[in-house]
Amino acid sequence: MIRFTHVTKSFGGRRIIDDLSFTVPDGGVVALTGPNGSGKSTVVKLVMGLLLPDGGTIEGIDAPVTAVFQEDRLCEQLTAVGNVRLVLPPLASQWSVSQIRAELAAAGLSPDVMDRPVRQLSGGERRRVCLARAMLAPSKIVCLDEAFTGIDSTVDQAIDYVRSRLAGRDTLLVTHSRSELKAFGAMELRLGDPRPAGMTREEAAGILLHYQMDPGASDAIQGPGDTVQDDGLSHH
Repeated sequence: MIRFTHVTKSFGGRRIIDDLSFTVPDGGVVALTGPNGSGKSTVVKLVMGLLLPDGGTIEGIDAPVTAVFQEDRLCEQLTAVGNVRLVLPPLASQWSVSQIRAELAAAGLSPDVMDRPVRQLSGGERRRVCLARAMLAPSKIVCLDEAFTGIDSTVDQAIDYVRSRLAGRDTLLVTHSRSELKAFGAMELRLGDPRPAGMTREEAAGILLHYQMDPGASDAIQGPGDTVQDDGLSHH
């Protein structure tokens, strides 16, 4: 379980994260949504220990963390298989090359390109390598920062692959896609929405939502969901 309690973070005098409190339950998925610049990637970096909070506390980050960043962050000269092998423990003899290739195929990567340097792969192919690498890295916590951006029309296969490998892992999903929220059964925490005039900070608590798909809605998340349930987790 990951718990943020009254966390703040500023850059250059601008407060990006302001008194943020929420919990990712054991084995649960929380989706961070909101406009660009609202602090979604900052929350991910705080979880990964790449940033430290200015105030408040973050608990539950006492286990290995794996991530798919917005950027690919691959070793360009290595093949898809080589990039995945980088994250495996030195004595992980159970992962043969054929098993790694099977994982890459499950993520939707064609066997024809697995032995090419990743610099020769398309954007969507590179993202699939990133997904397989993250899923095979030993970890209890997973951060997916717009992980499916750039994948082609077969993105559902990539989503199914990741979802099938998240059991028992605490997951943060940064997304602008309603279909991704639905696919992962994620609870939504929307960042960056100002409080309505006259609403106190206490009244604004409980913005962690159970996502409910509106069949007529656009896939892009434009604003908070229509149905709000207070689950005892809050963004103040």
